[in-house]
Amino acid sequence: MSEAPAAPRAASADPARAHGIDLLLKPPAPRAGWRLLPARVGAMCAVELQKLRHDRTELYTRAVQPALWLLIFGQTFTRIKAIPTGGIPYVDYLAPGIIAQSAMFIAIFYGIQIIWERDAGVLNKLLVTPTPRSALITGKAFAAGVKSLVQAVVVLLIAALLGVALTWNPLKLLAVAAIVVLGSAFFSCLSMTIAGIVLSRDRLMGIGQAITMPLFFGSNALYPVSVMPAWLQAVSKANPLSYEVDALRGLLLGTPRHLVSDFAVLGLAAALGVTAASALLGRLAR
Repeated sequence: MSEAPAAPRAASADPARAHGIDLLLKPPAPRAGWRLLPARVGAMCAVELQKLRHDRTELYTRAVQPALWLLIFGQTFTRIKAIPTGGIPYVDYLAPGIIAQSAMFIAIFYGIQIIWERDAGVLNKLLVTPTPRSALITGKAFAAGVKSLVQAVVVLLIAALLGVALTWNPLKLLAVAAIVVLGSAFFSCLSMTIAGIVLSRDRLMGIGQAITMPLFFGSNALYPVSVMPAWLQAVSKANPLSYEVDALRGLLLGTPRHLVSDFAVLGLAAALGVTAASALLGRLAR
């Protein structure tokens, strides 16, 4: 006696439900190609924003130093008029430099975080994923940019309360944000590159403290390049912070600016930083 034919599997009457069940049985296709880098950058930036949301202590404490620069140094030198600023009040002239300085101080110690991730075993887990190392470094670099951007907003608000005549043009403020993110991306990559060389938080902290002040004083953040001695002018021209300050000052104050060259230098510096840090990432994880 022949067996009855098996009844066909009932198709779900709800296509959406059937599609949901299919997602449970088959994992979604991983992002690849051009979608990978934006996804990694977005994930790293979201992590930084979550950190700031849950713990704002660092944000408040880091606002003290730029406030002191503007309140004490800026107000005092505005009165004595010792530095030629082209007719601009010195506190106005100083504000873009302090924005760049605050962003750099956050980014230059970003390598400590990647060393902590190595010690906690997080870095090895990231490296075994199919994500390219350059995407990991780029994501971390732009996450540092987001963190620095929040600090830049705080400095802008302090400057506004002090009566600094800054522009509030939305397009210029967007360009300011791009400049801050690019500058911070470079300095965070510099920090991660140093981390890949020294492999120690203590050594990185010492080197970071040793180079921050030369980078700051060797730029045009506090005074025009024209008043510097010849050797310091050469240092300033090779210092990416000078190009960041020049762009910020031109956008926020309307001083003579060289935005194309400033963006080009910062973009190239960030790209070179990502390349160097990516090359040393494997050494850091050993």
